[in-house]
Amino acid sequence: MDNSERAAATRRVTLVGAGVNVLLAVGKTIIGFVGNSQALIADGLHSFSDLASDMLVLYAARAAHQEADQDHPYGHARFETAATVGVGLLLIGVAVALLIDAGQRLVAPESLLQPGVLALGAAAFSILANECLYRYTVRVANRFASNLLRANAWHHRSDAVSSVVVVAGVGGTMMGYPYLDAFAAVGVAMMIARMGLQFSWRSLEELVDKGLDPDQLAEIRTAISTVQGVQNTHMLRTRRMAGQAFVDVHVQVAPRVSVSEGHHIADRVQSKLMKQVDDILDVTIHVDPEDDEHTRLNRSLPLRAEVLENLSSRLPDLIGSEQPVDMNLHYLSGRIHMELILPLSLIQTPEAAEELAEKIAAAAAQIEGVGATRVFFG
Repeated sequence: MDNSERAAATRRVTLVGAGVNVLLAVGKTIIGFVGNSQALIADGLHSFSDLASDMLVLYAARAAHQEADQDHPYGHARFETAATVGVGLLLIGVAVALLIDAGQRLVAPESLLQPGVLALGAAAFSILANECLYRYTVRVANRFASNLLRANAWHHRSDAVSSVVVVAGVGGTMMGYPYLDAFAAVGVAMMIARMGLQFSWRSLEELVDKGLDPDQLAEIRTAISTVQGVQNTHMLRTRRMAGQAFVDVHVQVAPRVSVSEGHHIADRVQSKLMKQVDDILDVTIHVDPEDDEHTRLNRSLPLRAEVLENLSSRLPDLIGSEQPVDMNLHYLSGRIHMELILPLSLIQTPEAAEELAEKIAAAAAQIEGVGATRVFFG
């Protein structure tokens, strides 16, 4: 799914939720006052927080789904993550306000309200409406792997659950237990706070680049190991961005394969991970000829130009003015292993070829950092 389709779906489902929440928030708050239900008033305020979160989601959908630009080369998906933190904090703020109000009423019995059938009916309708909103929103969230929509969906469901508590509280008060309405308001507040903490914490973990869980890492390692040409995997790092995963990994291949073959193996690894492992958006692969996770034995070794310069100063006495037609360098275990391919015209007999190869290898061995040298003629 491209960003435009994801953004359109997010906007559509959020607008539907906002419309329903306007009706529920206004309706429950008014009926709560008319019907003398503190719990229903609290539930109405909860719906207002749902409406506020819908507005936040709409903003995040517009900002987060913009294409990458010069200032945001990895895209704008973290706007969605930051907005999810905002939704969570909003839930916590609403919960604190409700707890304070309910606590004040519990210590002052004369302020307890006496709800009736009207409040009970409003709470029952709220349960149905919010559960429908939850199912609609979470279906879209799962389709696009959007944590922001999942948070908003659970915001709807928390409203439905809180309405269940309201029904219990109002019903209990009508049966002669006046404290139950206030206790129901406390229960609503605790549930709201719990959801807010969960979403805020998960999104903060994403903002500080917490990696994927162990089961997902094991799945990634297993998928990589099945690609032909991969000998080992190390330095696997992962992070999330708006519900999608990014993977960095070092893949070890045979030490003397060509650059193009190593690149092809890396392409196959990338393709397999993105197809087989859920939520992976991008994979960056470093191809290694050996395990370099703990040591970097080759860092101080000279590059090609310096090796060629040192070799050229020793070769004229052996091959005249001819330079090697080709030279492959293998940086392995702290040494440079060379393969030289020289013109066939330099030798006349197999014996001469063997003698020349030995002299060249002896000359190359004098260069600092050079290990084994093999000479080919062709």
